Amino acid sequence: MKKLRALAALPLFTAACCAPVPEPAPTPTPVQVSAPAPTPPPIVNEPTYENWADAPQTVGDWSYQDGTGLSYATFSQPGQPARFGIECQKSTRIIRLVRGTSAAAPSPMRIRTETAERLLTASPDSSGRPMLISSIPARDNLLDAIALSRGRFAVETGGLETLYLPSWPEISRVIEDCR
Repeated sequence: MKKLRALAALPLFTAACCAPVPEPAPTPTPVQVSAPAPTPPPIVNEPTYENWADAPQTVGDWSYQDGTGLSYATFSQPGQPARFGIECQKSTRIIRLVRGTSAAAPSPMRIRTETAERLLTASPDSSGRPMLISSIPARDNLLDAIALSRGRFAVETGGLETLYLPSWPEISRVIEDCR
């Protein structure tokens, strides 16, 4: 009887021995970590105005310099680096709008006047000086709008505070030097 039981159990053992062996789980593909995204410029919390022309003028004064091949007007506070400038490259008849900053990437620069508004792209200075520069031809109508803008114009640059600058004669002198 014992033999009979052993023989009856034999097909169970045989079936267990012949069961398919499960394949090993596939090795997971390693996760590639990409470089972190560039940090966006800081958000500048500044007051908003229903009309930009109602904003108070940015503190500072214009000064004018005429040199060989280059004339420029800069806006700054005494003892501080220039916050904005307008340069005339006389040989090329190009006006450069210059925003003082340590930005390392191109940034949008919006110029608002009483009669015109334009979005420009300002790029870092190629010589490594801490500024963003946007170039336009000396005959561009935007320059006339800046010079004749009822006392002020606005310069909005991505990640920086908006400048509300007076339209003083120094600006007109630089523009005329290039024409």
